[in-house]
Amino acid sequence: MTHQEAIVLKGISSMATKAVLSQLTQLYQAKTGVEVQIESVGGVDAAKRVQAGERFDLVLLASDAIDKLIQASHLLPYSRQDWVLSNVAVAVKAGAKHPDISTEAALKETILSSATLSYSTGPSGVYLEKLFERWGIANEVKAATVVAPPGVPVGSLVASGEVMLGFQQLSELIALPGIDVLGTLPSEVAYVTRFSSGIPTALEKDPARLAAVKSFVEFLNSAEVQKIKVEQGMSAI
Repeated sequence: MTHQEAIVLKGISSMATKAVLSQLTQLYQAKTGVEVQIESVGGVDAAKRVQAGERFDLVLLASDAIDKLIQASHLLPYSRQDWVLSNVAVAVKAGAKHPDISTEAALKETILSSATLSYSTGPSGVYLEKLFERWGIANEVKAATVVAPPGVPVGSLVASGEVMLGFQQLSELIALPGIDVLGTLPSEVAYVTRFSSGIPTALEKDPARLAAVKSFVEFLNSAEVQKIKVEQGMSAI
């Protein structure tokens, strides 16, 4: 066994990429013998933990969050690597009536007619709040909104009946029981999150570990894993 194979890599990611990373790390270990342990939590909490100095070998978050961590010198300059794209989708409780979300106007009407709705605290939630402001319905929507706590799937609130309409990354909705996914946001207002990886600055002093992380990052962007990304509701860069 080589020194690299003996290294266990530890990373942190947002919940949106939990399922796809679970598959990819298992495949990578089977292929190389290198174990990669990725902890998936709410994206906001993940960034805070990196900022607080918690030790990781790899950070996988939305590209804007990675950029901020690089700017704050928590991650190595130029270590950002974009590796997957994810669309925001809409879900209702399984068996419920499927409202129209096929156009911007239809989506707006569906939102206004929903007694309750929910979205995450991540990039998709920030985008939706700005969209509601642009539509001039922010106040009406706010009263009906249940914001899912970090790390709690919006789909679980939909499945339990706590909310009628849920918005989150498609990758976080497609595998959840008890909900029907209506589809992604209509093209006029579609929102795609770009997820990237970044390498903590501390690894600069550990060449063997740094090399092992770079190898895994290359694997995340390899042609052989593109099918897995699609199966998990995402798309390749």
